[in-house]
Amino acid sequence: MPRISAAAGAHFTSVNLPLIDTNGEELRVREVQLGSHTVSSHGYAVARTHKHDWLILLLLVVIVAILDIIHPFYRYVGKDMMTDLKYPLKSNTVPVWAVPLYAVLLPMVIFLVVYIRRRDVYDLHHAILGLLFSILVTAVITDAIKDAVGRPRPDFFWRCFPDGKDVYDTLGNVVCHGDKNIIKEGHKSFPSGHTSWSFAGLGFLSLYLSGKIKAFDRAGHVAKLCLVFLPLLFASLVGISRVDDYWHHWEDVFAGGLLGLIVATFCYLQFFPPPYHSEGWGPYAYFKMLEEAGGMTQAHSAQNVGQQGQSTESQSENNHGCMGLTLARNHSSTCNDIESGTR
Repeated sequence: MPRISAAAGAHFTSVNLPLIDTNGEELRVREVQLGSHTVSSHGYAVARTHKHDWLILLLLVVIVAILDIIHPFYRYVGKDMMTDLKYPLKSNTVPVWAVPLYAVLLPMVIFLVVYIRRRDVYDLHHAILGLLFSILVTAVITDAIKDAVGRPRPDFFWRCFPDGKDVYDTLGNVVCHGDKNIIKEGHKSFPSGHTSWSFAGLGFLSLYLSGKIKAFDRAGHVAKLCLVFLPLLFASLVGISRVDDYWHHWEDVFAGGLLGLIVATFCYLQFFPPPYHSEGWGPYAYFKMLEEAGGMTQAHSAQNVGQQGQSTESQSENNHGCMGLTLARNHSSTCNDIESGTR
């Protein structure tokens, strides 16, 4: 069996013979501790990478404020339509100020709890960014549709005629004499803002939890699904309260819930793999960072191997003369040198 010199053998490394090398080195390259990427060490760099996304969020906030100020379309409301619009004017079971608490702050608290345990700034940043996009995009779409449709609420009669005396013009349309702001709010029934916000925030949280606890790992743990369904159940109860308070028709609630859940799904998949994916527990940016770190490590290892091979080759040639043959040297020239030496 032919032998290979020490200098030649130096070239047969994991770079040249990948079939001989084990996967241990690759596993060591991809093994990055989650605690090594914290807010203090990488937070500014991650946020700076997405600075344009944060600017777009600010723009969405401005758009939501503008849509809330402008007047909705005042749809024609005749006397024969008042049959379904005479429900009593009640207060909100779920106040408006409570919606950001459970739809925005509660998911953020859970994100922070996960961050304290994992110390992964990629997960924290992308979860917060995705949640805010889900909420604000839903808010813009909801308010834009509200203003464009101008559907009266079920309690519109008492908003328009607080004294119970209805008045109509020559065309049969209502002539309201109630408070202008209350009347304005009475034309914003479709879709339900409470419901869309609830499903946008809690729907995103549900997707986030399903990825973190690996709810779809095919292990058959139904308890995981109960945890995933809990935010959706709360959002559904909020929607039901809007019908019970006579602030919305059931179609408004259904459309709002569907809208919020669809937007939440799109925003979640923008930053995270699907929950049923094998890597659904982390954001795309984390795995991209692993690939980049692995590529840099492999390139550095290849460079070190090449330098070691050159060093070993030069040492062998200096110490052993003709015995330090390498695979790069021409075999015929070497034989000629040996033959001339014997003569």
